[in-house]
Amino acid sequence: MTQLRVLAAMSGGVDSAVAAARAADAGHQVTGVHLALSANPRSYRTGARGCCTLEDARDARRAADVIGIPFYVWDMAERFDRDVVADFVAEYAAGRTPNPCLRCNEKIKFAAVLDRAVALGFDAVCTGHHAQLDQRLLRRSVDPAKDQSYVLAVLTGDQLGRAMFPLGDTTKEQVRREAAARGLAVADKPDSNDVCFIADGDTRKFLTDRLGEAPGQIVDTSGHVIGGHDGAYGFTIGQRKGLHIDSPAADGRPRYVLDIEPVSRTVTVGPRELLDVHEITAASPVWTGCPPPLAPRDCTVQLRAHGEANRATVWLEEDVLQIRLHEPARGVAKGQAAVLYDGDLVLGSATITATAAARVP
Repeated sequence: MTQLRVLAAMSGGVDSAVAAARAADAGHQVTGVHLALSANPRSYRTGARGCCTLEDARDARRAADVIGIPFYVWDMAERFDRDVVADFVAEYAAGRTPNPCLRCNEKIKFAAVLDRAVALGFDAVCTGHHAQLDQRLLRRSVDPAKDQSYVLAVLTGDQLGRAMFPLGDTTKEQVRREAAARGLAVADKPDSNDVCFIADGDTRKFLTDRLGEAPGQIVDTSGHVIGGHDGAYGFTIGQRKGLHIDSPAADGRPRYVLDIEPVSRTVTVGPRELLDVHEITAASPVWTGCPPPLAPRDCTVQLRAHGEANRATVWLEEDVLQIRLHEPARGVAKGQAAVLYDGDLVLGSATITATAAARVP
């Protein structure tokens, strides 16, 4: 096996530590690097709940020492704030629901970091993502509960060609046992959850602090005003709780967010069945597992990070992806990724820009 110069991105968690150890065991020349993503790390999560903390940097360094590899910290705070945090805020302001983990993989780990790594003479970037690579083909992890192929599907073939995901053939339970056997102190460290740069997990407050209050109306499907809000960016499609509606529905059933109109600041709510979506339009497609589908093709599509796979027929109209679901899906939000699969193989991905509730004749 050819020895490669590998840069192992070490978050301070168990997955990236074991991934780096496996790359070293495979005979590669491995260097660990922790990404400092906040100018003020104490403003990010603490107590082993997330990533990007001082505690995580120390955990990553200790893991590198146990593995026996060089270790560095790279300051990516300015790039992270511009490409991930600012993008997150702007997407919510535009009435969309972004996925910051996907954007971080695209813009930071496999753009900024990979570009710097290649410039420094490294052959590949290794991470602890749970996904499999077959040459430049991305596949689901063997552990369905931890599969991260969805948030990696935005990567190009060239980026996948320089990536290493050593954990794709291993369950999370096996990773923890291996970490303990290797003497890695992070073996029992909790997984990161939620958005790493929102310290208290309160997304609405985070957005209000940056966007300010922007009062608007909550209306029903007939256009009748039934409540008010301080910012349309504080809602997501399919949301049920925290709507602060003045009066109950006539039929007594719960109401859900159906639409968010950022210009008029109008939030439309209605019954759950109106969340059903059959037609999806998605932009900026990336194809790594197949040629662009100029003719209709059957596959499955995943519409959120931990969502189920939906049977669909897809095709391209110019450079816009059209998706027709065989059965309706609920709570499909603009700004999320639509990731296409053939079995466990990722065919491609695109960003959802529009949805329709009824089939087009």
